[in-house]
Amino acid sequence: MEWANVILQGILVGGLYALFATGLSLIFGVMRLVNIAHGDLIVLAAYVALLCVTQTSIHPLLAIFLVAPVMAVAGYGLQRILFNRTLGADLLPPLLVSFGLSVIIQNVLLQIFTADSRKLSAGAIETATVPIFNGLAVGVLPLLMFVAAVAIIAALQFMFYSLPIGRALRATSDDPEVARLMGYDNRHLFGVAMALSLAVVAVAGVFLAVRANFDPALGPSRLIYGFEAVIIGGLGNLWGTLAGGVILGVAQAIGAKIDPGWQLLAGHLVFLAVLAFRPEGLFPKVDG
Repeated sequence: MEWANVILQGILVGGLYALFATGLSLIFGVMRLVNIAHGDLIVLAAYVALLCVTQTSIHPLLAIFLVAPVMAVAGYGLQRILFNRTLGADLLPPLLVSFGLSVIIQNVLLQIFTADSRKLSAGAIETATVPIFNGLAVGVLPLLMFVAAVAIIAALQFMFYSLPIGRALRATSDDPEVARLMGYDNRHLFGVAMALSLAVVAVAGVFLAVRANFDPALGPSRLIYGFEAVIIGGLGNLWGTLAGGVILGVAQAIGAKIDPGWQLLAGHLVFLAVLAFRPEGLFPKVDG
């Protein structure tokens, strides 16, 4: 039962890692952009949530409904003003631009909020649990994070395969030149994709702010978790991203159970094993 609890907690933490990774996977799938600033944008969303809570006194989890539109608008603007100018056959320019954006975000947050770590208090929900059986219980907050990850990925899958905007994004991803000839505005569609990505980032940022302390330098470590979940699951596969996050979370939980110092190492070792033996990921995207 003790090991069952360890694995269950790892699965639930994997939901948060999937939230870190979903926006990253979405952007890569649509425009082949590796966004180095993704982790820092998650931290930025956490600070936006902090401002919303301190200025309006709303519950931190309800701040999602304020932070998500703000981040979505910021994402659309970033794509139209910055990233669209660098996209092309060469992957290096957008990579360098996103790296520069990462440095800027970290330093701006450092200047405004200092290096002190912050945390949002969600009250009783942080310690509330739901009993399952024989002493096994699930934390309400981790369960909410996992349910949010599943719901967001399901909604994105529905959009991509059932709605006109999703079909337009898929067409643009498959062949931007042909999509342009068919009348699609690629610049606008890429902006929509980035807006969706940062809306997901907003959810991840709020849950991060409630679950643990955060500071301006936390972004790169969140980026690593996101990259590992994406690679483990398979590039461009959103359900695979969820599976990758769960695998990473379970690996860390088992490592921590064996020895607290092995928590991060266990996750990295699983990532390296997948990268070595199945570099396309466990659930690679299948076109068509």
